[in-house]
Amino acid sequence: MFDFLLSDSERSFRDEVRAFVKDRVPQSLIRDMDAEKVTYPRDFVRALGEANLLGCRFPREWGGRGLNWVAEMAALEEVGVLGTALGCAFAMPSIVGEALARFGTDRQRETYLRPILAGRLVSAEGLTEPRGGSDFFGATTTAVRDGDSYVLNGAKRFVVGAEGADVFLIYAKTDPKAPPHKSISLFLVERGMGVEVKHVYGLMGTRGGGTGRIVFRDVRVPAENLVGPLHAGGEIFNSMMVPERMTSAGGALGAARAALEVAARYSCRRRAFGKTIREFEGVSFRIADSVAALDAGRGLAYAAARACDAGLDARRLVSEAKKICTETGWTVVNHAMQVMGGIGYTSVYPIERLLRDARLALIWTGTNEIMDLLIQHEYYRELSGERPPARDVEQDAVAPAEEEKVFE
Repeated sequence: MFDFLLSDSERSFRDEVRAFVKDRVPQSLIRDMDAEKVTYPRDFVRALGEANLLGCRFPREWGGRGLNWVAEMAALEEVGVLGTALGCAFAMPSIVGEALARFGTDRQRETYLRPILAGRLVSAEGLTEPRGGSDFFGATTTAVRDGDSYVLNGAKRFVVGAEGADVFLIYAKTDPKAPPHKSISLFLVERGMGVEVKHVYGLMGTRGGGTGRIVFRDVRVPAENLVGPLHAGGEIFNSMMVPERMTSAGGALGAARAALEVAARYSCRRRAFGKTIREFEGVSFRIADSVAALDAGRGLAYAAARACDAGLDARRLVSEAKKICTETGWTVVNHAMQVMGGIGYTSVYPIERLLRDARLALIWTGTNEIMDLLIQHEYYRELSGERPPARDVEQDAVAPAEEEKVFE
């Protein structure tokens, strides 16, 4: 239905990813991840890399495909049908790669970005700390310069790939006396440098991604692993929220689409009171609502992708896409379970797994309440005719006049 919005190259890439999902991903992998028999899907990531499907937006010289956000959004929906954990494994090279492609050195791109896009190196990022979820700029992890190295101390939690990743993007406080947005820097930290996995979480859904808490105790990181300028972590974080939220939006659409298709096909076979249940408006109208919501979410996601590709200030559209698509995903999967009734609540069909997965999408990469803060802030700014400020960082949208008191 939405193919007319895609160019030939975007459609071709989408079809490559669709074929990979259909032909190269065994159902046993999904079941084993959900049963927590798999710690991290390394073989899945390696196969994606070998097929040259990771980080399609990045230049060919570093192993990408030289495509755009629209192509990636279409691909994310295809991988999203597999569930949130595999969707995240597909998206992480795009998220981590954003920092390396935009702010990294040639050495960092050669040493890390190229093998990440080839699927030979698994990456992860450390954003959230135990003391506060959305309070990114209240980070307490520190990095202190010592000769040719930085010494890191602190902890990050909810790290997808805490078990499984080879290298982590870690934000740490490098100037505790500076304003929050000027106090943080970003580092590439290899697991072998001393990263400790303190705890692996038991999750309601999105299992098999090795999500856990990692700890740094006097971890020595070479100074050349500083990404971007010193104290520029706020600027980098702000740019990385685009792939964080765009990938969340695309993946949610895929999971919802999968649930809807299962429920719609089931409604054509299941009979009650002498006819198929699709003939009852209580069922068919839920399907109609789901189809319309998915189309609306997909249209918004593509609009945000086009805005990003055009180099526009797309913060509001990206925030809207994350909010609307993830809420649509949750709603559509719920509709699918209601259509299917009791059998949808069992593990006979994937609906119950997709429901457990979908709930996380409303929380991670910035809760949808944070999206509301960003959306209203950008709207009021546009309404007043205010130009985007030179320092365009996330906490401006949270508390522009009280940066030191963000979510105390």
